[in-house]
Amino acid sequence: MTHTTAAPALDRHDTLSPDRQDIARLIALMTGDEKHAPAAHSTLDALWVLYNRVLRVTPDTVDDPGRDRFLLSKGHGPMAYYAVLAAHGFFGEELLPGFGAYDSPLGHHPDRLLVPGAEIGSGSLGHGLPLAVGTVLGLRAQGLTDPRVWVLIGDAELDEGSNHEAIAHAGPAGLEQLHTLVIDNASATHGWPGGIASRFASAGWAAVTVDGRDHEALYEAFTTPHPGRPLAVVARVEPKN
Repeated sequence: MTHTTAAPALDRHDTLSPDRQDIARLIALMTGDEKHAPAAHSTLDALWVLYNRVLRVTPDTVDDPGRDRFLLSKGHGPMAYYAVLAAHGFFGEELLPGFGAYDSPLGHHPDRLLVPGAEIGSGSLGHGLPLAVGTVLGLRAQGLTDPRVWVLIGDAELDEGSNHEAIAHAGPAGLEQLHTLVIDNASATHGWPGGIASRFASAGWAAVTVDGRDHEALYEAFTTPHPGRPLAVVARVEPKN
C-alpha cells in the first residue's frame, strides 16, 4: 500500500523552532511503501542535535580526511536521516518524494555510493558498531587522532554478538574517538541489570542515559568529556509498539 508518512510531532523543546518544523516537513515529503516509520521517527531528535550542533562535517568537507564520521547502523527506516541530510545541504530536497522508488538513490537502506554524506551502506543489524571500531583503528593508523567517529545503533542490535565483540574491544583499547549512540525504544530481546548503559560501562566505556527527545540533554551527553575511553549515549524514546 502506498501512503504518505506522517510527520512526527514536535517535542516540547522545539515547538517554536522553524528549522525543526522544516525537518518534519521534509519527512512528510517521503511517500512510498515503507514499513519502518517508528524506527525513523525514533532517531529524529538525536540526528537533529548531532548534525546541528556536534558533527564537524558539511557538504564541502565530505571527502576531507579530518572530518567527523557518522555511521548509521540503524539503517532500516532512514527517512529522518535523509531529511536531516537534505536540510543540511548534502543533497536537494527534490529527491525526497522519490524515496524508495526503483530509480531513486534514497533506498529503504542507505547506500553510501548513492547517498551524498552517507559513510556506509547499512540496514543489516549488527554491522555498524564493528565498522565504527574499524574506522577509528584506521584513522589511528594514519595518524588522524582528531576526527570523531559516531555510530547510531538501535537497542535491538544488541541482540547481535558482533556488537558485543566491538564493545569488548573498544573499551580496553581506549578508543576515545569512538562515540556510540543507542536509540532505546524497548525493542531489544535481552536486557542488562542497570540498563543498556551498564553493558558499555562494564567494558570500560564512559556511558550516559538520557531522554532521547530532550535536545539539551542530548547535547550535554554528546559533549561529555571521556578522556581515554569511548563514549556511549543511550537515548530513551517511546516504546516502538
